[in-house]
Amino acid sequence: MFVVYWLGDNPDAEGAARYKRFDANALADALRFAEDLRRRQAAGENIGFVTLCSENPHSVGKPGVADPPADYDWKKRRC
Repeated sequence: MFVVYWLGDNPDAEGAARYKRFDANALADALRFAEDLRRRQAAGENIGFVTLCSENPHSVGKPGVADPPADYDWKKRRC
């Protein structure tokens, strides 16, 4: 899933945080939407802090940082 967040562009609350969700298969749509917000910002509209976040609903591990499993044996090799 993808979410685009931005500030402003809300007639009810000056500078209010806004967001729009996109399906996990709609990265191109989310990028186009974010780029449109950035164009509007460059044209002088009250829009700022445009960002795109993603979360993979099919991730095989837990989100965040965790200790590796006990049987994990990784070594850094230098050439």
